[in-house]
Amino acid sequence: MDKLDLLLVNPGRGKLYQGLGSISGLEPPFWAGLIAAFIRRHGYEVAILDADAENLSPEEAAERVAQCEPLLTAVIVQGVNPSASSTPKMADAGEFLRALKDRDPARVTIMGGIHPSALPERTLREEATDFVFQGEGFYTIEKLLRWLNSDNTVLPQIDGLWCIANNLLIHHPRPELLHEDELPPVAWDLLPMDKYRAHNWHCLGNLEARQPYATIYSSLGCPYNCHFCNIHEMYLGAKPSIRFRKPEDVIDEIDLLVNEYGVRNIKIMDELFTLKRDRVSRICDLIIERGYDLNMWAYGRVDLVDGELLKKMKRAGINWICYGFESANEVVRRGVAKRFGQNKMYEAIFLAKEVGMHIQANFIFGLPDDDLQTMQDTLGRAKANNFEWVNFYCCTAYPGSRLYEEAIQKGVKLPATWADYGQYSEGFLPLPTKHISGEEALRFRDNAFKEYFTKPRYLEMIEQKFGEAAVTHIREMLKHEIKRVKCQI
Repeated sequence: MDKLDLLLVNPGRGKLYQGLGSISGLEPPFWAGLIAAFIRRHGYEVAILDADAENLSPEEAAERVAQCEPLLTAVIVQGVNPSASSTPKMADAGEFLRALKDRDPARVTIMGGIHPSALPERTLREEATDFVFQGEGFYTIEKLLRWLNSDNTVLPQIDGLWCIANNLLIHHPRPELLHEDELPPVAWDLLPMDKYRAHNWHCLGNLEARQPYATIYSSLGCPYNCHFCNIHEMYLGAKPSIRFRKPEDVIDEIDLLVNEYGVRNIKIMDELFTLKRDRVSRICDLIIERGYDLNMWAYGRVDLVDGELLKKMKRAGINWICYGFESANEVVRRGVAKRFGQNKMYEAIFLAKEVGMHIQANFIFGLPDDDLQTMQDTLGRAKANNFEWVNFYCCTAYPGSRLYEEAIQKGVKLPATWADYGQYSEGFLPLPTKHISGEEALRFRDNAFKEYFTKPRYLEMIEQKFGEAAVTHIREMLKHEIKRVKCQI
């Protein structure tokens, strides 16, 4: 290998799960792959170290970096589920950086992702990194590399870059977003493609076939501004934005994944895949033309789907649609700017079931207007619909979200460590609502999870649709007890 300009590191996630690693999905580091592709286009030598996929300790990952001797080491604190993945990963990312600096203090490092973008100064002062980038990082990293490769000793103004020099905080405005025509595919050839696996629910019909697995995108961003979400920090801060790839570029990437890597299980990671009906229809037509036998899933919004669109998505191999219901109570939803009517919710459920799609339903317990009764109503609605899978989350004030800003202003007690922002961490502490404590919301959530997945009607449906092995898997999953410091059930 020639001189390595950039090594992008996806840190491990040892602190995020309690023995659930084999059950959860293992997803490619999407943002590291995008940045790698962009930087490589500009003539630099680039590599990716996926410490998560390779199950490396912080010290082992630091040793690998030392062997590569990159000019710049970039730690990308970002998962494919952005809101719930960036802040909790900070604990493992911080351990890696400390191990790297202990081993090689002169190694130049930069850190980015949603959390560093939301809290750039705090990240600089708390973590063992030389720089932080705010936003996507494409232009910022390329310009930093240009400077590091030059003889110039004075750091130029680089948009999006934060650092501390001579005890002075230096930072510049966020850069412009990458234009739609410049959006790259993921640099799949730099990733250990044999290690990634789909979520368990994604392959309930054949749990032995969770690999190979990949994620694609047809858009970046979201036009909405839900109060619990922080993804806008990756783009333009508080300003909602969205950009779209050409359908032809999306299908080119799917072609590569299918033909080069044998991928069948795919996640479409757009925050809102169904936003533009014509684009979705075109992408699906291109997939259908090729006759691929894919098993995909995508995010939808209940007021942005219709029967014909869902039917075409199903024909293309999008077997699962993920609806973010959040709450069965319209008042609770409106309290966090999640605005859609009850009838739209019922209609979207009916339409998906009618075309034979499976529904992965997301709910959040402990939203600001929640009380025990509204949460019970939400659980009851989930059970009545008998969704093939549910994710029950607790409302959390992730840095960069409006809820985080409000919690700071009001002096609300937040988790003690970044790791404790993880939904499955022992020290996880959700936000209190106007009516109940965070501990009560967490206790309700953990009990609701057991109640839903042990429901006889649910297990009967799973056996009918996916077979006895899927039921056995779910029962094995339930044997994993989640320890909670703040809330003993």
